[in-house]
Amino acid sequence: MAGQPRNLPEQGVLHESRFCPYSRSQHHHCRIPARRRVDQPAHRRPVRDGQGVAEREVQADLALWPIRFVATGNTLAEARNRARASLDSIQAFLKLQAIDAANVELLKLDVTDTRATPYPGADSPQKFIINQTLMVRSEDIARIRQAAQNVGDLVDSGVVLSSDYGPSGPTYLFNGLNDIKPAMIAQATASARKSAEQFAQDAEAELGGLRRANQGVFQILPRDQAPGISEGQQPVKTVRVVSTVEYYLQ
Repeated sequence: MAGQPRNLPEQGVLHESRFCPYSRSQHHHCRIPARRRVDQPAHRRPVRDGQGVAEREVQADLALWPIRFVATGNTLAEARNRARASLDSIQAFLKLQAIDAANVELLKLDVTDTRATPYPGADSPQKFIINQTLMVRSEDIARIRQAAQNVGDLVDSGVVLSSDYGPSGPTYLFNGLNDIKPAMIAQATASARKSAEQFAQDAEAELGGLRRANQGVFQILPRDQAPGISEGQQPVKTVRVVSTVEYYLQ
């Protein structure tokens, strides 16, 4: 009937007396749907990611030093004699540097006959070239570094060194990563949480539960990062990991 309020389903809470949009009377009490605070599903709640960095300076624990040399001769016997003389000079040098012979291994021996190449020069004389490599493997990093600095003594003794097949100096490796991983992950995670807490504080929010975590990838970097300097050339290195964590905001 005209002038009577419509029958509406009761929901929400009873509000104070005010104009009811469902009635023509300004003195009618009606139930207006109340606004309820509904918790958002987890996948719609705001999140904040924090990144934490952990770095540690470490010392290499293994040195690999390939010593490559070349000997030539007009005959195979001549080239072989020169190669043997160079090998004797290198072994004497390493002994003088207090490097144990057990840490030295003969890896590679290549013999080339220049006249046996597919396209030899018509006037080129026959020549034999012997390339030989010795590998020094040692955990005494300081001793290898010192010996590498004195490698000029080999040149003075008539040894022809070569770097055609890779780096000529020592390569320094660090194999203790698994020993420091747990502590570094804990440090990076704590740093990431601190970063997220600071953001939440600035946003006048509270940090909630953990949504996702990524421990990151460990990197072994040269301590002194400069163009042309590789990690393997430096015995002192920097281990770095960046962890990312996501937290819900409340």
